[in-house]
Amino acid sequence: MFFDELNLNDDILDALDAMNFSECTPIQEQAIPPLLEGRDLIGIAQTGTGKTAAYLLPILSRLSDGGFPSDAVNCVIMSPTRELAQQIDQAMEGFSYYVPISSVAVYGGNDGIRFAQECRGFERGADVIIATPGRLISHISLGNIDLSRVSFFVLDEADRMLDMGFIDDIMQIVKQLPAERQTMLFSATMPAEIQKLAATILRDPVEVKIAVSRPAEGIHQSAYVCHETQKLGIVQHIFTENPPKRVLVFASSKLKVKEIARALQRIGREKGFTVGEMHSDLTQAERDDVMLRFKNGRVDVLVATDIVSRGIDIDDIQLVLNYDVPHDCEDYVHRIGRTARAGSEGAAVTFVSRDDQSRFRQIEKFIGREVEKSPVPADLGEAPDYAPHAFDKSRRGRHRGGKGHGGKGRGGKERSSKSQKPQDSNPQGSNAPKDNPSSPSAPHSGEASAAAPAPAKKKRRHSRKKKPSTPQNSPQGA
Repeated sequence: MFFDELNLNDDILDALDAMNFSECTPIQEQAIPPLLEGRDLIGIAQTGTGKTAAYLLPILSRLSDGGFPSDAVNCVIMSPTRELAQQIDQAMEGFSYYVPISSVAVYGGNDGIRFAQECRGFERGADVIIATPGRLISHISLGNIDLSRVSFFVLDEADRMLDMGFIDDIMQIVKQLPAERQTMLFSATMPAEIQKLAATILRDPVEVKIAVSRPAEGIHQSAYVCHETQKLGIVQHIFTENPPKRVLVFASSKLKVKEIARALQRIGREKGFTVGEMHSDLTQAERDDVMLRFKNGRVDVLVATDIVSRGIDIDDIQLVLNYDVPHDCEDYVHRIGRTARAGSEGAAVTFVSRDDQSRFRQIEKFIGREVEKSPVPADLGEAPDYAPHAFDKSRRGRHRGGKGHGGKGRGGKERSSKSQKPQDSNPQGSNAPKDNPSSPSAPHSGEASAAAPAPAKKKRRHSRKKKPSTPQNSPQGA
């Protein structure tokens, strides 16, 4: 479907024409019509499917049509991270190029100058506020902003907000909103907690669900089955033999990020590549700087927590390296989806330790294929076999003889000498691996990807002398 087949405002269509966007993605095609009708909506789709444009375009269209107060905040868009808030604001700038609608991005992690700028933006009047929860609450508590006449409320990446512990903040913000409003909730997944939240804040919502896509065919996936102590050695092997450029390395904690970055910096000085790191210990200015340098090619290898797993708009990443197996199958797809974008090719390598085997097997089932296993370099010693089912059984046996189950641990004197046949148990239940979860405080950036140009189409209206620059969050990937 083409955008001009939807009942969008002419000025919004002009902006899309000027940016050479004409064809909707599935989430946009299904979400925009009910949103233009004023319906509440739940949108379930992974990042990169065009969710940002799916809610921004109908909101901007309705604001452009008029009937909303000119002296009030009309729309609040909640983002779990600064990076996503910035990218939504950039998309907003492009889509609203021909309409007199203003916006202010409100996010923490910066100095008092930024806070003062946000206050000035409120004073001048902002139709749309794009905010992270904590920063918006700070402004509310200081009386800097009035949300009593908001007409549109959007929760973007709701599942990520839940993971980051923002649910109480969201409910505190909801209390400041009028009961009569249009609410939109977008999420990549729909756990029970998100369903409960939706039932609380939405009224008779339309549900639009786009199936989670599998990794792109252009991604060559492989894995090293190894011991935890062998991982750094494999990293050194990969980057010493034939150093790849444009690499994104994911680790489960900021401590690992720092350790990996130090090791790669030593190799980089000899092999001629540069390394940056991204984690929650950096200030916002430092994060912005390292991301800018990675985007413009001055940093070749970026080592990060899941702060960037759900979206950076860089099309030439050649390799994604998972130092640790992601805890969720969807996160694996998000991570490796940073490569092979826009029809290109790329590689994804994952290190699978003994404790991660069961989880990685679930990922293989989820993506519908067995990932190729690469041999660990011989000089690093013997590696474990890939036997996730056998490992599950051995763990179940140990748990049944361990403390808390009537025994005294391994070799305990009070353990019964009578052998017991282990009972079957769910390998994804209480026996699921528990080591090194991703840092809950690490934010992630918003998704943006450039889709292939839409088919040539006759110009809908007269040409414009000025054209808006294409925002990082295009409708096809926003």
